[in-house]
Amino acid sequence: MLTLPDDTLVYPGHDYNGMTVSTIAEERAFNPRLQVSSPEEYSKIMDNLALPSPKMMDVAVPTSRAMGLSQEKGRQREGWGLTAGHAIAEAGRGGVLLVDLREGNERLHDANIPGSVHAPYAALDQYFRSGGLLQFEATTGGKWLIFFCSFGGRSAMAVEAAKEAGLENVASVVGGIKAWMKAGGPLVYDETISQDSGGT
Repeated sequence: MLTLPDDTLVYPGHDYNGMTVSTIAEERAFNPRLQVSSPEEYSKIMDNLALPSPKMMDVAVPTSRAMGLSQEKGRQREGWGLTAGHAIAEAGRGGVLLVDLREGNERLHDANIPGSVHAPYAALDQYFRSGGLLQFEATTGGKWLIFFCSFGGRSAMAVEAAKEAGLENVASVVGGIKAWMKAGGPLVYDETISQDSGGT
């Protein structure tokens, strides 16, 4: 990366602090992981951090590999993935529960969908178990659960998890809230949302 021109744009894949784009110059100046003289020094720094394995990594990696490009193609054919326009239309008809899988700080940074419930992807299993909010809404309440996240990756995996938990009437918004915004879906900007909130 450091051999690229300073003005090269960098798009972080997993930044939850609101950064969507940077440059090589900015990364070189402010990213402590890149202020090293060799790959060996970088490896030593990372090894000494003794970081725990990321949550759900053993689930996320194989699921991502298996799904790949099928999120937009195969899932739509199976009815598992909805275009943003389709999701907006369905949400307006009632009988639908929109489920926001984003973390609290993502919700603070971006807009939110009015009436959606917050069920962070990392804690999703508790919502699917017997007595859990989503299990109740889907079975007792008869709701169609439509999952969304920032760009669609986590929501596609949530559909898989919901199916494994025995829930059938589930789908995801392909492209996430970014696609919803682009399609002109209703939005709310709520600065009072708590970063660790589990509510709406």
